[in-house]
Amino acid sequence: MEIRFWGTRGSLPASLNTKDIRKKIKAALVIAAQEGFGSGSDTDAFIDNELPFWVSGTYGTNTSCVEIRDGRDFILCDAGSGLRDFGNHLIRTPGETPPKDFHILISHPHWDHIQGFPFFIPSYSQGNRITFYGCHEGMKEVFSVQQRAPFSPIDFKDLGAEIRFVKLTPDKIYDISGFRVTAKEQSHPGKSYGYRVERDGKTVVYSTDSEHKSESDEESARFVEFFRDADLLIFDAQYSLTDACTIKEDWGHSNNVIGAELAQRAGVKHLCLYHNEPASSDEDLDRFLEDTKKLAFLLGEGTPPRVSIAWDGMIVEV
Repeated sequence: MEIRFWGTRGSLPASLNTKDIRKKIKAALVIAAQEGFGSGSDTDAFIDNELPFWVSGTYGTNTSCVEIRDGRDFILCDAGSGLRDFGNHLIRTPGETPPKDFHILISHPHWDHIQGFPFFIPSYSQGNRITFYGCHEGMKEVFSVQQRAPFSPIDFKDLGAEIRFVKLTPDKIYDISGFRVTAKEQSHPGKSYGYRVERDGKTVVYSTDSEHKSESDEESARFVEFFRDADLLIFDAQYSLTDACTIKEDWGHSNNVIGAELAQRAGVKHLCLYHNEPASSDEDLDRFLEDTKKLAFLLGEGTPPRVSIAWDGMIVEV
């Protein structure tokens, strides 16, 4: 399977302004001078090998949207602002026939997880079919409210695509677009649901907007089993351990420490930190990643999971 991240920020979109870009350019010039970069140097090699990621790239600005694909079959997790980029990519890819069927798993209806849908181009085309799946009641009303006057110039009922809503039962296995999908209830204001997605012996777990604290063995054990042997665990680590245990306790999000611990216990192969704090700069997130890698190495016994932080446009193969 190929997993592509279209939106990775949490709570609200993050900005990237002129001051941020200037800081990146300044850092790149300083490193170039130190490394003796000259007119005959390989620019791409220098960018790829000498610059830290926070200088050469960006973790992105979009809210939650992840594509899980196997050949022509795919499903999407959440419909944050990253959904707009996904839709634009489909119609701009030369030589590709855009799909007609779209299957979107919704973790919960908070606005950062649905705000991209009014700007999802395929929803305006007749002949397209869009199916939303989730465990919450009243999902159709949620999407209708955000796309009616005075919030939107085009009403939800006037969209060209055929749109339907399927309510899922937690812990029950479903076949969705050729993938085996199981939902799990998570701790978050108003409840959220994680998804375990399996196909041909590979497993991806999408677990965002879930708060893990000092849980009982019984409570943590159910998530260890939900994450068990996942090839990729996409895990809400919006906060540091300090913030998660103090000023942001009960806000509904987790931290990198508990993520590394649960991944280690579950035998996860690749832990991907997700729902990134919108107030964190690219440089902050680089440090956050390095700290988490060290922590994962120190925890427990056996082989630690690979650790990464999701960024808009990132592709992972499992």
